[in-house]
Amino acid sequence: MKKTAVILFNLGGPDSSGSIRPFLFNFFMDRNIIRIPIFLRFFIAVVISIRRSKKEAGDSYALLGGKSPLLENTQAQAQALEKELGSDFRVFVCMRYWHPMADEMARKVKNYKPDHIVLLPLYPQYSTTTTKSSFEAWERAAAKIKLFIPTTKICCYPLNKGFIKASAQNIKRAYESMLIETTTKNLPPPRVLFSAHGLPEDIIKEGDPYQWQCEQSVKAIVQEMDIEQLDWQICYQSRVGPKKWLDPDIRVALEKAGSEAVSVLVYPHSFVSEHVETLVEIDIEYRDLAKKLKIPYFARVETVGIMPDFIKSLAEIVRVHKEDKEMRSACGGRICPSNFCRCPSQIS
Repeated sequence: MKKTAVILFNLGGPDSSGSIRPFLFNFFMDRNIIRIPIFLRFFIAVVISIRRSKKEAGDSYALLGGKSPLLENTQAQAQALEKELGSDFRVFVCMRYWHPMADEMARKVKNYKPDHIVLLPLYPQYSTTTTKSSFEAWERAAAKIKLFIPTTKICCYPLNKGFIKASAQNIKRAYESMLIETTTKNLPPPRVLFSAHGLPEDIIKEGDPYQWQCEQSVKAIVQEMDIEQLDWQICYQSRVGPKKWLDPDIRVALEKAGSEAVSVLVYPHSFVSEHVETLVEIDIEYRDLAKKLKIPYFARVETVGIMPDFIKSLAEIVRVHKEDKEMRSACGGRICPSNFCRCPSQIS
């Protein structure tokens, strides 16, 4: 039987308080994140990683016991996916900025001796800062050890039915629970804030399709929820640095909700695993802000994680495209409008 190796990509996170600084250094050294000459990028990465490991990031990970839960959560997804795919497939977790990273996982894949490799990011929406960066790191690692095996790259799946259905189920369950509370108190129905990780605007202006794909995901989720006159808004979180980032920022959206005395339900639709941005940034920091803004009720919807519909949809993507020889979206062809020149799919 032919063997297929599935490489499940995610961002990664520190596995101890001592690894916060090198994790941040790796992140800010990525040329897809900070797009300046390497000697300047090195200096900035050193400064930021030292400062943030002692302050913002250090404090956030301290609330999680000094480490990120992302590896364990991604491994759970990998195990669920491997079980769904069957014995002819093996799923390997590959993190971008902390262990296990591409060099280590490429060696393990080579020892497995697969007939084909499928690169599958846990980023439903494509961005040059996430999926492209992960693919480039993998290609460098594979080339080092001469791992030249036919490979399929799945660039994105923002409209994947399983992802959309699982998202809608989670939101609807939380929404209906909150609606009981708001109705009892004679308050307006909750507002759903769809919060994606933000990006600097200049990256989008260069043709990155991330924002457009995030918007398409939200529209599909709202349609799947099928709630009449649902109050919803797209916003962005995790803003850092002096550049202009995508608007509206989630804090601005919360201020608006507070001024209108509207309860808020936050769904992080660009994340599929729980980690510091969901467990600390939303659950703690924005919850505290919501209290200060006198928002009546605030809750955060869980990510899709290992929900059966999501895992089955990933397995279907792998099965359908496991022998393709080029970059593919989950639907098989390009979905982005032609003006998004950083979309990796060919224009048909």
